[in-house]
Amino acid sequence: MMGSHLTVKVRMLVFYMLTFFTCNAACPSVCTCFIKGNVICNNSAITDMPKQLPLHTYTLKLSSTSMHVINEGSLENKTFLTRFSLIISHLHDVHPRAFHAAPQLKSIQLSFNDLSSLPERVFRPLITLEQLHLNRNQLESIPARMFEGLVALQDLDLSYNKLSSVASGVFTGLTNLVILNIGSNYFKTLPPASFRSLIKLNLLNLHKNQLERLEPGIFDGLVNLEYLLIYNNKIATIPPKVFWPLRKLKNLTLSSNRLQFVPERSFYNMPKLMKLTLYKNPLLELPDELMGHMPEMPGFYLHDTNLITLPGNLFANMSRLQVLKLHFNDRLRELPPDLFCCLPELKILSLKSNNLQQLHPQLFSRLTKLNMLLLNNNSLKNLPQNIFEDLGQLAHLDLTENHLKNLPKDIFKSNTLLTVVLRSNPWDCTCGIKGFAMWIRKNKHAVLDHENVTCHSPKHRIFRTLHSLNDKELNTCHITVTPCCTQTQEHTTTSSSTTKPPALEEAVLHQPRPSLRPDETSSTYDISAPFYDVLVIEQGIEFVHHNYHNAWVYVWFLPSNSAFTGILMFSHILLVATDMILVLCTMYGMYLLSKRVEEIKAQF
Repeated sequence: MMGSHLTVKVRMLVFYMLTFFTCNAACPSVCTCFIKGNVICNNSAITDMPKQLPLHTYTLKLSSTSMHVINEGSLENKTFLTRFSLIISHLHDVHPRAFHAAPQLKSIQLSFNDLSSLPERVFRPLITLEQLHLNRNQLESIPARMFEGLVALQDLDLSYNKLSSVASGVFTGLTNLVILNIGSNYFKTLPPASFRSLIKLNLLNLHKNQLERLEPGIFDGLVNLEYLLIYNNKIATIPPKVFWPLRKLKNLTLSSNRLQFVPERSFYNMPKLMKLTLYKNPLLELPDELMGHMPEMPGFYLHDTNLITLPGNLFANMSRLQVLKLHFNDRLRELPPDLFCCLPELKILSLKSNNLQQLHPQLFSRLTKLNMLLLNNNSLKNLPQNIFEDLGQLAHLDLTENHLKNLPKDIFKSNTLLTVVLRSNPWDCTCGIKGFAMWIRKNKHAVLDHENVTCHSPKHRIFRTLHSLNDKELNTCHITVTPCCTQTQEHTTTSSSTTKPPALEEAVLHQPRPSLRPDETSSTYDISAPFYDVLVIEQGIEFVHHNYHNAWVYVWFLPSNSAFTGILMFSHILLVATDMILVLCTMYGMYLLSKRVEEIKAQF
């Protein structure tokens, strides 16, 4: 028994050795030959098909050669050849009978060449051909009978050519075709029956053409289509129900077109849809009924549009949505309160770079699994106190680049996992921000940019960080004053006269009047911050500067006695005159010194 096994192993070893030596003996010097029947030739010195190849060559790959023509006899004596490619070789001509010598071919790749035309029935003998790639050429037209007889063809790539039209029946008969790529051409329209016979088609790529519209019924018959790529065209209108026959569709890309309106129920009857893109269209509005039942869709992208608002039930049929990117819509200024009502699995929501000015208190209340929320680069002036209350899983919140002046101190009370960014907002660091500033001080670890969250007002606190504001300096809102226009009692270092000259009366009367606090008597007022930025001028003591320390107001002043003021003015003028005389004397002394130095130099 062991002897028979040994004999078999010896025979196999002899067979492989003979195959190895045979391959190497017949392998051209410009090629690399492999035992399994692959031959790769990559050399610009190749001008014609290699004649001497190993007997059992199954795959021949030629690239970067100087072959410009495939002649009638180029593939002769290639009995076992099933896969042939000639790429990146400036090929510009194929003989009408070039493939008659190798009808057994299953794959042909002529990509990245200079083919501008092909004979009408050049592939007719290849009844077993499964793959044909003619992409990245200069083809301007496809004859009506170009693919006649290719009953086994499964993969056809005509992308990146110069095709502007096809005959209505050019794909007729390709009943086994699974992949058709005619993207990156110049098609403006396609006949309604172009794809009707492609009953097994799984992927249809029409991207980067010049399509201006889709003909009604163009996708009829594509009952097995799963991927439809129509992005980067010029489509301005969509026929009603044009996608309804595509019940197995998983991926539909309509982005980067010219759609302003979409017919209602356009995306119904596609329950297996997992990707739908409408972004980069100048959409003005969307119908109330647009999306059908899409329980498998994990992500949706709708950005770069002209939408002002959205239908409240837009996402109602996307119950498994996990990623929603609704951003870069610079006209979108409001969202319906129930927009996110039916997205229990949503984890990432991007609303950044819109024009949102306010948010409904219950807008996010159903998003209990939300992990990331981007609200940056909007026009939000305030936020409701309970807007994030139900977002227990929220881990990242971006509120940068808005118009926020203050936030409620308990707005993040329920968000124990939260990290937030808050910079580039016009924070108003008057007394009303005391609660929120306290929250930042206690949660600096949660405010990722706390060193950049700075005051925008009032003037004496500009560029102060919110976390540096302490309770004492924010308590100056509650200073007791008497309801009198002429005298204040603010723990100042001096008091002012009660008599005002007529010329200064208006300046005093127009200073900000304190507002009455509801919890105090009529003789106690709450002074607003602008009061402290007003210079009160009265006869008597002149207030020239003030500052605060530990809730005390320190006022620096000069007496207004005219004689004393005159003496000060005279002294000032005298000092200035003396300075000028000293400067002139110094300049004259320097001149004399320089002159003396020159005389000494002349002596030597």
